[in-house]
Amino acid sequence: MNYAHRDPALRAVVDRWIDDTDRTHTEALLGRLGADTTDRLAGLAAVAEKNPPVLRQFDPDGNRIDRIEYHPAYVELCEAAFGEYALSALSHRPAHGWDRTPPHVVKYLASYLFVQAEFGLACPVSMTDAAARTLRMFGDSEVFGPWIDGLTSPGPGRLTGAMFMTETQAGTDIAQTETRAEHTEAGWRLTGRKWFASNPDADVIITLARFPGGDPTSTRGVGMFMVPKHLPTGARNSYTIDRLKDKLGTRSMPSGEVTLHDAHALQVGDLDRGFRQMTEMLNTSRLSNAMRSAGLMRRAVRDAADHTRERVVFGRPLFDQPLMRATLLPLLLEAEAALALVGYSADCLQRADAGDAEATTLIRILTPIAKHYVCKRARSVTGEAMEIRGGNGYIEERDFARLVRDAHLGSIWEGSSNVIALDVLRCMRKQNAHRDLAAAMRATLTGLGPDCGPGAQMLTVLWEELAATGDDLLAGDDTRAQVEVARYANALARAVMAVQLYDLASHRIARVGDHRSLLVANAYLSDMRSETNTTALQHLAAIVDGTAVGAETARSSGPRTDLAEATR
Repeated sequence: MNYAHRDPALRAVVDRWIDDTDRTHTEALLGRLGADTTDRLAGLAAVAEKNPPVLRQFDPDGNRIDRIEYHPAYVELCEAAFGEYALSALSHRPAHGWDRTPPHVVKYLASYLFVQAEFGLACPVSMTDAAARTLRMFGDSEVFGPWIDGLTSPGPGRLTGAMFMTETQAGTDIAQTETRAEHTEAGWRLTGRKWFASNPDADVIITLARFPGGDPTSTRGVGMFMVPKHLPTGARNSYTIDRLKDKLGTRSMPSGEVTLHDAHALQVGDLDRGFRQMTEMLNTSRLSNAMRSAGLMRRAVRDAADHTRERVVFGRPLFDQPLMRATLLPLLLEAEAALALVGYSADCLQRADAGDAEATTLIRILTPIAKHYVCKRARSVTGEAMEIRGGNGYIEERDFARLVRDAHLGSIWEGSSNVIALDVLRCMRKQNAHRDLAAAMRATLTGLGPDCGPGAQMLTVLWEELAATGDDLLAGDDTRAQVEVARYANALARAVMAVQLYDLASHRIARVGDHRSLLVANAYLSDMRSETNTTALQHLAAIVDGTAVGAETARSSGPRTDLAEATR
C-alpha cells in the first residue's frame, strides 16, 4: 500500500502542475512519503491521538514552567514533518534534491499525503510555514532573519510557529481585540489573553495587539507583533499557558489559553496595517485548510471503497451493488475535484509570488472559495464514508471516527464558513474578483482539447451566468448580498473544480492518451446537475484505481451537445 501510488487524482495533478524539470524530485518525494504515511506515520498518528499532550504548569519546587509533554509517537511525527520531510520549509529553501526552492504545489501535495495519516500536526506545520512567509514579507530582514532561518530549518536550530488571534470577545471581529501593546525603553510589551491558541508552546508567535494612539474602533488600531518563546538572555518570556483545550478532534496537537503578562514583543511591519498584514498569514493557512480537508476526504473514501470490495452482502461484494456504486461515486468525485482545486490554487499562488497581477487577484478569491466549500464538504464526505463501513466505522479502533472529528475543524480554523463567505463578498466588492475568475475559467475552457468540447460548452455558459449573478449581488442591497453569498461561493467553487477537472482531462489525453480523467470530469458535471452518470457507475473501478478508460467510453459519458439542453 502506498497512498501516493493509489491516488489517480494526485497523479493527474502532478502531471498538470509539475514541470518536467521538477517531476523526478517530486515523484521521488511523494512516493517515499506515500509509503511512509501508509505504514509508519498512520500508526504513530493513531497512538498519538490516544495519548494527547499534557500541560505541566509547575515543577516540583513550585516554579512556573508551562511545559507541554508529548507522547513519543507525536514527537516522532514532528521529526518526520518538520525534519525528515521538511514540510514547513518546502516553500522557503531547497530540499529533497532541489537546488532551488520547490514550487508551492510540491508542498501542498506532500502535506496532502501527510494529512492522510496525521491531521492535527499539519496545523503547526502550516503556521510555521506561514509565520516565516509573513516575517519575510513584512519584517525587517536584519531583525527577523535569524528567526526566519530557524522557522525554515529542517535541522538543528529548528523553530516552530503559531498564530494567536482569538480572544473571548474577538475572534471574528478583530476590532474588539483587547490585548494591549506598550512601548518602553526595552521595546514593546504585550498584555492580554488569547483564548484559542494552537501550538501554544511554539518558539515564534505572531499575534495582534492594540497600540497607543491607534484607532480604538477599527482594525487599523491593531498592530502585528512577534512574541518569542525565549528572551535574548535565554530566559522564558513572560506569558503563561493557562490550560489546554479538551477538543472534539485534533487531540494529538495541543490548543490552549494563553495570558501575556507584559511579554516582550517585536513589531512586525507598519503598526496601523497589522491586521492587513496578518491576513497574509491567515490566507496561507486557509488554503492549507482546504488542502488538509482534501486529504481527509481522499483517505476516507479510499478506505470506504476498499471495504466495499472486501465485504460480501447477499452473495455479492458491496462494490458491485448498484446503490453502493451510486453512494461511492459522488464521494470519489468530491475528493478528486477538491485536489484539483488545491493544485490549481497552489499554481496561482506560485505565479502571484512571481509578480503575476492576474494570479494575485485569482488567489485572493480562490483561497476563501476553496476554504468555504472544501472544508464543509469534508465533513459530509468523511461521515458518508464512515457510514459505508457500518458499525465498524463508528468504533474508535478504526480511523473513521478520527477523520470525522478532525474534518469538522477545517470549517472553523482561520475563520468559520460565514466569515469566509463574507470574505468572498469583500473580494468581489473591492476587485470585481468574480469577473476576473470567470474570465480566467473561460480562457481555460477555450484552450481545452476537442474531447472536452461538450463539457466546455456547458461550462462556458455557466460562467457567463455566474458572472452576471455576481454583478446582480453587488448591485442589490447589502442584506441580500450577505444572505446569498454563501450559496454563491459554493457555486463558484463547484464551477472552478469542474473547469479544472476538464483541464486535467485535456492535459492527460494530450500527454498519455488516457481518457479516465475525462470520465471523471463528465461525471462531476452530471453530479452538479443532479443527474446520474450511468457510464461512470459502470466504470467505477477505473475511477477508484486510475486504470485507463477508452476514448469512446469517456466520450459517451459526456453531456448532450445541443446548447438548449445544456442550459436547461
